Amino acid sequence: MKHRIYEYCPKQRESTVRWLLSGLSLMLIAAAVSVLLMVIVYRWVNPPSTWLMVDRYFKGESTKYKPVKQDWVSINSIAPSMAQAVVAAEDNLFMVHWGFDFKSIQQARNEFQMGKRARGASTISMQVAKNVFLWHGRTITRKVLEAGFTVLIETFWSKRRIMEVYLNIAEFGPAIYGVEAASQEFFKKKSKDLTRNQAAMLTTVLPNPLRRNVISPTQYMRSYQQRVLRNMRNIGEVNLQKTI
Repeated sequence: MKHRIYEYCPKQRESTVRWLLSGLSLMLIAAAVSVLLMVIVYRWVNPPSTWLMVDRYFKGESTKYKPVKQDWVSINSIAPSMAQAVVAAEDNLFMVHWGFDFKSIQQARNEFQMGKRARGASTISMQVAKNVFLWHGRTITRKVLEAGFTVLIETFWSKRRIMEVYLNIAEFGPAIYGVEAASQEFFKKKSKDLTRNQAAMLTTVLPNPLRRNVISPTQYMRSYQQRVLRNMRNIGEVNLQKTI
């Protein structure tokens, strides 16, 4: 009995490669469309959770399996001084940049190259992009994706919406997220009733919310609070009402 030998001809090989490339292209297009739709939906729909919350809940030393405290509120229900305080503390150019503070990024890069401890160069928009859509880490892949999401939210969201999301997801303490939960926890009041001093004090924990405590501020935190208050006076009102 003769065995028929089949040869894998070049045409079949080319056809298989085209099929694989077409499938990969469709997957990439579907992924891109899904990401775009998610960003657009979050323009109006509040994110149910963030990657940071999930990571802290399952892996954090002081937050593992600890119930999350978060009370989402509209930007209209937050004292205007809170937005002013986070801009003064975290991102002075928030209202005028398109997601990136290139001067701060360059300064951080120079300090790193000189062997110094680099200052943070993430804008409020970048922090929202990272916390809402991405995992935490310092890999190149994550940084590239963070830049992409930052461009998307700056394109499809207003500054008002970016600030609203930021103030509702920022970490202020172990398992405490958002300014409303923080205000209730630390000051026993709603965030709309925060004073300028209290708003400034809340920003002092943002760089390290798991170690700094608003109730028992260190001397450094009190000094930082005064710097934030001075910067608040210098930058003036942060008028989010003008944004759509």
